[in-house]
Amino acid sequence: MKILRRLIWVLGVLLVLVVAFSVWVMWPNQRPAPAMPPPSVSAAREPLQYEPPTYLPSNDPPASPSFAPTGGTPEACDAGGASASAAPVNAASLTTLAWTPFGRPETGWEIYAPRVAHEIQTGCAPGSPRFAAALARWQGGHGLKSTGTFDPETFQAMLVRWHRARPFVKVNGEGICPGAPAVSLLSTAGPQESYGGKTIQLRPGALDAYRRMVAEAKAAGVARDPRALTIFSGFRDPLADAARCARDNNCQGVSRTICSAHRTGLALDMFIAAAPGFGPDSSADANRLAMARSDLYRWLVANAGRFGFVNYAFEPWHWEWTGEPMLPGVPIASLPLAGSGRPGDPLLTPPAPTPPPATAPKPPPKGSPPSKTPKQGAAKPRS
Repeated sequence: MKILRRLIWVLGVLLVLVVAFSVWVMWPNQRPAPAMPPPSVSAAREPLQYEPPTYLPSNDPPASPSFAPTGGTPEACDAGGASASAAPVNAASLTTLAWTPFGRPETGWEIYAPRVAHEIQTGCAPGSPRFAAALARWQGGHGLKSTGTFDPETFQAMLVRWHRARPFVKVNGEGICPGAPAVSLLSTAGPQESYGGKTIQLRPGALDAYRRMVAEAKAAGVARDPRALTIFSGFRDPLADAARCARDNNCQGVSRTICSAHRTGLALDMFIAAAPGFGPDSSADANRLAMARSDLYRWLVANAGRFGFVNYAFEPWHWEWTGEPMLPGVPIASLPLAGSGRPGDPLLTPPAPTPPPATAPKPPPKGSPPSKTPKQGAAKPRS
C-alpha cells in the first residue's frame, strides 16, 4: 500500500505540472516579443515621420533672436556624440566646398544650409556637433554612410526628395507638360501684393493660400521690408511667352524654359531679399546667399509647407502651390523649341546673309564733245 500511495502522489504532481505548463503556454499575450537586433546605421530604412518645426534659428551663429524657441527644451548644439569630429569639417566646407550641385561651379553650401537643417530636423548651425549628429542620423536612415559630414552625395539624396515634393517635376518626369488654365479662371493679385506694380495672376486657391501665408509671416515679424513677399512673377501664358521670345530673340538673357512651372498658375516668384546691385530674381550666388541668410527665407523653409507651398532649391524666390492637381497637358516633345537653347532651336541658327538686290548696270559715262578747234600740232583735215 505504501508503494501505491507514493505512485499516486507522483502521478498527481506530474499532472499538476502538466496543467500549469499548458496554461502558461496557451495564455494569450504573455510571452514577450523576441528581441530584434538594432538596425545598422548604414542600412536603408524608411525615414521617421515628423512634424515640421515651427521655428528655424539662423544657421549663422549667433541665432537670430526672432527665431528663439518659445517653448520646450532648446537644442544642445554642443552635444554631438561620436559625430562631433565632423563639425569642424562642416564648418570649413560651408564656405569652401568646390562642387557643381546644379551644373555650374559653386563654392560652399551656405545657400542650401537652411534647407539642409530643416531636412535633418535641427536648428543648430552647420558647424555645430549637434548638426553633425543630426546629419549622421539622416544619412543612416537613407542608405548613406553615417559620417555626419556634408558632401555632394548627401545633398543629391536630399535634392531628389525635394524635387519629388514638387508635383510639377513629377509630371515633367513622365514627359508631360501640364496644361495652362484659361485666363478667365485666374485671380488677380492686388497692387500691394505685386512687385513694381506688375499684373500678377494665379489660380484662386494658390492666391488664397499665399495671402494666408503672408499674413502669418507678417505676424511673425519676418516680413519687415515693404517689398517682402510681393510677387514679381505668377502665371505666364506659354504661347505669349514663346512668341515674345522668338520675336525678340531674347529670353531675358537666358534660355527660355520650354515647359515652365509658371504656365500652371500655381507657381509664383516672391521678393525675399536682394544683395546690393542685384534684382530679386538674379541667380548670382551672392544674391542667392543674401536670400538664404534672411530671416524671411528661413521662416518660409520652416513654415511654407503648412500652406501647401514647396520651393525650388536653386531659387529661394520660387515657390509652387501643391493644393490643386496639374491640368491635363501635352507631351513636352510636342512643344515649340524657339528660344529654348536646345538642339533644333531655330534661334540658334543665324539666318543666311541676304544678298544685295540686283540692279541694272549703269551706262558708261559719256565722253566730252570733240573740240572744234584742232589741237595744236594736229594735221588739218584736207578740204
